[in-house]
Amino acid sequence: MSATADGQRLFVGGRWTDPDGGHYEVVDPATEETVGWAPEASREQVRAACAAARQALDGWSRTPAAERAAVLGRAADIIRGQLGAYADLARAETGATTGTARAMQVGVAVARFRRYATVEPAEWAIPPQINEAGPMGRAGVMGALAVRQPVGVVACITSYNNPWANPAGKVAPALAMGNTVVVKPAPQDPLSVYRMAAALEAAGAPAGVVNVVSGQDVGVGEAVVASPDVDMVSFTGSTAVGQRIAEVCGRDMKRQLMELGGKGAAVVFEDADVGSAVAGIGTTFSFYSGQICTAPTRVLVQRGLYDRLVEQLASYAGRLKVGDPADPGTVVGPLITAEHRARVESYVELGRKEGATVVTGGERPALERGFYVPPTLLADCTNDMRVAREEIFGPVVSVVPFDDEEEGIALANDSDFGLIDYVWSGDVARAFRVARRLRAGGVGINTVGRNMEAPFGGFKKSGVGRDVGSYALHAYSEVQAIVWPG
Repeated sequence: MSATADGQRLFVGGRWTDPDGGHYEVVDPATEETVGWAPEASREQVRAACAAARQALDGWSRTPAAERAAVLGRAADIIRGQLGAYADLARAETGATTGTARAMQVGVAVARFRRYATVEPAEWAIPPQINEAGPMGRAGVMGALAVRQPVGVVACITSYNNPWANPAGKVAPALAMGNTVVVKPAPQDPLSVYRMAAALEAAGAPAGVVNVVSGQDVGVGEAVVASPDVDMVSFTGSTAVGQRIAEVCGRDMKRQLMELGGKGAAVVFEDADVGSAVAGIGTTFSFYSGQICTAPTRVLVQRGLYDRLVEQLASYAGRLKVGDPADPGTVVGPLITAEHRARVESYVELGRKEGATVVTGGERPALERGFYVPPTLLADCTNDMRVAREEIFGPVVSVVPFDDEEEGIALANDSDFGLIDYVWSGDVARAFRVARRLRAGGVGINTVGRNMEAPFGGFKKSGVGRDVGSYALHAYSEVQAIVWPG
């Protein structure tokens, strides 16, 4: 069984295994009560998980793609059948609202497993080349084929803000391409990831193809990354941790896929639809209490619209209900831990000291329990303030004025990050012109919506590589060229 009365077990080599390090408490950030007990793996158990993935690689990589896809499809059905229970667990572990847990966490995980249950061609022809006679041989026609091959054993190190969609976005395409995986979930909310592993086991994933090891000790993640059995690391999390992982990967030339921090700029021109901009920015920076890397947390507003937008955005944010995520009316739930709440609050205080004006929010809500921070709007900011430059990862937005298009672009690009930016303008030609000049992996024009087949990833310190849709199949594969004489 995956869990006992004493706590969750690890999943190593197809077996549910008692952890050497015992268990630690998983806390509901809304109630501060115990959700369950997560396993603390030892370094030896991490190495065993990586070895199990290595042993299973040959058989799984040679399994026909249609059979691998069928496992993913069955897993999607199993997860969908338990959507209510799994969403309840996700809500309790993360503090996400019920709607977010159902639709954006478990629901997106189901969609991602189904997406990669569709077999796509893994090879494509290269136009033949006519070679003249020379030192390399006689004249002739050379045919070529490009083939996607699995990378090998993939370490999937996932973020706490979405313990369903984030792991599914790594595990599903990795398995579809014939890789095996070792998943190291975030320590704050790993229990959902073990449910995902159980679904894959029930769906017929062979022993060792999927392994899950967790722990609060940083040594667990370090052991996964350093394992000689690991060929690739797929990481979602902070830039600082990503940099340390990249150093280890670089020593052994391990492949990397890094989805790191963000400080998204929303460039709002005077001719923008103000209602659309306010709704887009307001819903996104408050969604999951701002604990998302794609949030437009730097709002750059052309000066003629500045006062009006600040007023309307403050009004919008002030109407968002903060409280129990199980309440259907709640929009903003808690932050993940008390420590993270303290960090976010310290940034608000820093903003005050830097000269920003707290227009709305900024004070801890009068709730008896839970790690809450209300949506907070900081006006009168400049782009050199720390609150405008550093990722806060909470429901806090800094608003900065600009005069003309060139200044707006310069301010947006004056950042260490470059994940997702946004442009609002009634002039579509200008919006596209500006979008092309923004140094970000993605740009939303008059929308905060996403196309789930579009490549996702960042420029600069926001990451390395792209995934989602077919791009994930490329990310979790090596391309091999096969050449022959025609």
